Amino acid sequence: MKLISFKQSFIVFGVLLTLGSCDTDEKLEVKGDGVVLEDNFYRNDKEAYSGLVAAYDKLGKYAGSMETSPLLFLNSASDDFYAGGGGADDQPGLQVASNYSVSPGNIKPQMWADYYKGVARCNIMVEKLPGIPMDETLKARYMAEVKALRAYYYFDLVRMFKNIPLILKSLTQAEINTIVQAKPEEVYAQIEKDLNDAIPVLPVTIPSNESGRLSQGAATALLGKVYLYDNKKTEAAAQLAKVNGATLGNSIYGYKLMTHFADLWNHANKFNSESILEISYSDKSNADWGNFERGDDEGNVFAQLSGMRGYSRTALGVAANLPDYINGWGFMVVTPQLEAALHGDPRYSSTIFDAAAARGVNNDDPNGLIKYTDSYQETGFHFIKYAVVNADIKASNPFLNFAVNVYVIRLADTYLLEAEALGGTGARAQALLDAVRQRAGLTPVPVSLAAIYAERRLELAGEGHRWYDLVRTGEAASKLAFKGFTAGKNEIFPIPISEFNSTKMIQNPNYN
Repeated sequence: MKLISFKQSFIVFGVLLTLGSCDTDEKLEVKGDGVVLEDNFYRNDKEAYSGLVAAYDKLGKYAGSMETSPLLFLNSASDDFYAGGGGADDQPGLQVASNYSVSPGNIKPQMWADYYKGVARCNIMVEKLPGIPMDETLKARYMAEVKALRAYYYFDLVRMFKNIPLILKSLTQAEINTIVQAKPEEVYAQIEKDLNDAIPVLPVTIPSNESGRLSQGAATALLGKVYLYDNKKTEAAAQLAKVNGATLGNSIYGYKLMTHFADLWNHANKFNSESILEISYSDKSNADWGNFERGDDEGNVFAQLSGMRGYSRTALGVAANLPDYINGWGFMVVTPQLEAALHGDPRYSSTIFDAAAARGVNNDDPNGLIKYTDSYQETGFHFIKYAVVNADIKASNPFLNFAVNVYVIRLADTYLLEAEALGGTGARAQALLDAVRQRAGLTPVPVSLAAIYAERRLELAGEGHRWYDLVRTGEAASKLAFKGFTAGKNEIFPIPISEFNSTKMIQNPNYN
C-alpha cells in the first residue's frame, strides 16, 4: 500500500517491544517534523494516520526482505522450490528452511520479531485511538484496520510457530520477563474476534488512492481462511461464500476472476478484480544496503532474488523474442516435482521458465537462446510469476527497489478454500473448482479434496501457500521427505533462541 512514504522524519517509539528486547533503536520514518517520543504522540488525526502507517509497515517484509522474507522462506521450505542462490552458504536463513536443518540457533530472529513489531504497533493504536480528538467515523475505521492487521500478523505467527505469546497491549521491560505462550486455540479465538470486530466497520470498497488498505472483503476472506485452519468448516464456507458470491462472478465485493491467468502476472494489473489482499511495492524508496534491513523495504526484493544468475539473451534469443530478464541472484529454483506437476498445464508458461532447454547443452551452445549461471541445486527450471525485465529498472539501486506487487489472497484462492470447506463434494464445490480450471483453459474433473489440493498447487505455485497447505492437510511428511522433513517436528518452526533471554517461554517440541 502506498500509505507508506517514509522520507522526512522519525517517530521513535519508546515502548515498541519484541519479545526479549526493546525495539527503541528502530526508527520509523513518517511525514512530519521533528523527533517525537511515543508518549507525546497520537495527539490528532494526522498523528493517528502516521500510527496507522506504522501498523501496516511490517506487511512489506513479506517480499521486501531477503532471508527473513516469509514468502521466500515458506517457498524454500515447500516441495516446489529449492532455496538456490550462489551456494550452500548463500542466504543461510533460506537454506536451512530448504533442507530442514532449521534450528533455534540458525532461524533468523526477524522471522519472529517482525511480526511482533507489527503486533506491537497495532496494540499501541488500539490503546491510543480512543483518546485522540478526531472524526469518530475515521477513528472507527482506523481501529478496524489495526485489529484486522493484528489478526493477520497473529495468523501467520500461529501457523508458523504454533506456540506463541498472545500480547494485546504495550509491554514494559519488566512485563517481558513474565511472558509465556498461549494455547493455539486462544490465539485463534482472538484472531477471530479481531476480524469479527473489524469487518462491519471496514469499507466495502477502497478508492484507488487508498489501494492496499484493508477492506471488508479482505477481512472477510481472511476470516474464512482462519476458520478453515481452525477446523470450523461450516463457518469458513459461510464467510468465503460472501467473498466468492452466491452466484460465482457476482461477489458483493465486486471480485471476479481475471479472464486470463497470464494477466495476473502482468505487473501493470495492480489491484485487479481478482485481488483481495495485495501488498504494494515501490521503486521510489531508493533503498540501499545502508538502510535496507533497518526497515526501508518498500521495494520487492523477491523479484531480484528469484531472477536467474548471469541471465542474458543470445542474438537467437532476441530474435525469438524471449524475455529480457534481469541478471538475478538465482534463488527459488523450481523442483522437478513442481515442474512435472505443471507440465502440460496452460499455467506453466506464466509460472516456470525452462531455462535449460533455452540454453541448450551449455552457455557455448551455438543454438542456445540464452546464457545463465547455474544456481545451487540447479534444475534448469526457474520461477517467473514475479520476474522482472531490464525495462523495469527504475531506481538508482534496482536490486532492492522493484515495484512488483504481491498477492496475499486472491479470488482463485478463496474459491478453492470454499470448495475445501464444503468437504470437496456437492454442486457448489464442483462449480468453484470448475471455475478455476476453466479460467486456466482446462476441462472439469470430479471434485474431491484430492482434486482441490492438486489444483491449489498448480494455481497458486510460488505464492506462499504450499507449505501451509501440506501441513494442514497432513501431507507434509510424505511430500517433504526428500528434503529431510521430520514428522512431529517440522510441522512448525523453532522459536529463535534469542527470544528466550528474558521470558518464560518454552521451545517448540524436538527443537531443544
